[in-house]
Amino acid sequence: MGAVQVRGEVLSTRRTGEYHTLTIVAPGIADGARPGQFVALAVGGDHSAMLLRRAFSIYRVQERGIYGGTVEIVFSVHGKGTAWLASLHAHDPVDVVGPLGRPFALPREPVTVTLVGGGYGSAPLFTLAEQLRGRGCRVDFVIGAATEGRLFGALEAKRISTQVSITTEDGSLGEKGRVTDVLPSMLERSGAEPYPPPTRVAVTCSFGSANARPSGPTMSTGSCARSPASQAVPGPWTEKTISTVPP
Repeated sequence: MGAVQVRGEVLSTRRTGEYHTLTIVAPGIADGARPGQFVALAVGGDHSAMLLRRAFSIYRVQERGIYGGTVEIVFSVHGKGTAWLASLHAHDPVDVVGPLGRPFALPREPVTVTLVGGGYGSAPLFTLAEQLRGRGCRVDFVIGAATEGRLFGALEAKRISTQVSITTEDGSLGEKGRVTDVLPSMLERSGAEPYPPPTRVAVTCSFGSANARPSGPTMSTGSCARSPASQAVPGPWTEKTISTVPP
């Protein structure tokens, strides 16, 4: 199913630490969305001079409900566009295009997977984790941020994974440092091995987090790109595989 453009409606908004979570009724998008994909939102209203859409990784989808399919995104205010999104209320209209991007690849057989995310870049990893567990995979998490307030999904990661390692750069929660500081010991405990090799490991990033900067899932050699077009860790997945992917 390809991307569609819909005039969605805000169902709810809430604060999650230092982030905003926005739930949008978007039938047709929710039905076809898969973990690792993203949506592009028009900002500023019908008469805004802000012409460029803002892209956000999909946190959650609900294909059906009382109001129709819904899409949930997480973001931090960085400029006029995200400030406008943060000001929205229930029933406000939002123009949405999606689902966009290439979804995460899923293993054909049960493997051990370690997911690594920084800040709200962790958001798309939770639906991925649920699908991996549904395939019999062991799932571990490493999540980090600059401060405790900028962590996203720490409790959710504990609920869904076998083991979790949390880092903050100021030491306000978990181990003091970055996600890359604790990743080797996590891999040693889980018995996972990187695939592809470490120079091609993807890291989930979120702009504004000192643990992992700019937002958007991408295959990289240690840096993160702004584009949220997700690039799945390619197969074949073998026993002792690690998927270290971003938002």
